Amino acid sequence: MSNEARQHRFSPPQGACDMLLIRHGETQAAIRGENFPTVDGQGDPALRPEGEAQARAVGERLRHFPIGAIYVTTMQRTHQTAAPLAAALGMTPRVEADLREVYLGDWDGGEFRFRSDANDPAVVRAREIGCWSALPGGESFVDLQTRVLRGLHRIAAAHSDQLVAVVVHGGVVGAALAHAAGSRNFGFMGADNGSISRVVVHGTQMTVRGFNDVSHL
Repeated sequence: MSNEARQHRFSPPQGACDMLLIRHGETQAAIRGENFPTVDGQGDPALRPEGEAQARAVGERLRHFPIGAIYVTTMQRTHQTAAPLAAALGMTPRVEADLREVYLGDWDGGEFRFRSDANDPAVVRAREIGCWSALPGGESFVDLQTRVLRGLHRIAAAHSDQLVAVVVHGGVVGAALAHAAGSRNFGFMGADNGSISRVVVHGTQMTVRGFNDVSHL
């Protein structure tokens, strides 16, 4: 028996999936009176040059990680953000539709940005109650979190004992980490574009290992 015992160092339990949740790069600015192109009824802006630079930085940061798969959503900004990493690793990203961004209802095409900047009462109310259903036609936090967890658990079931890169959206990062940490609904809102958060999924258990890492930007 050893005469010393060192401090515990975390490692994912056997069968777990270690997930890097990457928020997409910065997208094109909203222009008053012009809606973004849409996919399945949601705004689908492309990356702006700054977002493309963030995507390249993510790719450079993670290119030597032992990543077993890359996932994106149905929205082009996640595909564009994943592209440099996918090219570096020689992988084709897989699509997980349940991880698409929160639906902002009538304001999803770009109007939400102007309403948010103006502190529209509905936006203020959404932040107060932690639920986007305060917006006209907005998706509830419960519905968002339910589908996000469904998508993450589906990925975890397919990649036990692997590290997986999942390029998603700010609302998705917030919903996933709020569940994992047992925090208030909007406790993890505000992840930066191009940031990396980390969760370990093992069965029904989800553990937060990092939030909003931007050291590569």
